[in-house]
Amino acid sequence: MKKVEAIIRQEKVEEIKAAIDQEVTINGMTVSQVLGCGLQKGQKSHVRGQEVITTLLPKVSVSFILADEEVKQVIELILEICQSEECGTGKIFVYPIEEVIRIRTRETGKAAIQ
Repeated sequence: MKKVEAIIRQEKVEEIKAAIDQEVTINGMTVSQVLGCGLQKGQKSHVRGQEVITTLLPKVSVSFILADEEVKQVIELILEICQSEECGTGKIFVYPIEEVIRIRTRETGKAAIQ
């Protein structure tokens, strides 16, 4: 099993959710509001005539716990929806998952994520 975590722009969340619902048979995802900076190094804006540089930009973290055979399809879907030439588009991380246990039923492994 793997955890796929994508840090993406906020406006892409609903598009990813809709695509996941239609194209992949997974049973859940976790979405969190996050702040961060990378190559983008912040964003300039003007407040009351003064230039303000915001160094931590709002992003969204979308996480999936998947069977190994589903990982590539989910990554391709995220790339298809989110990829652009602009800085700040996001990153995808893939982590190994040692064990999953559904608390209610005590199911483990793949049965716990289905």
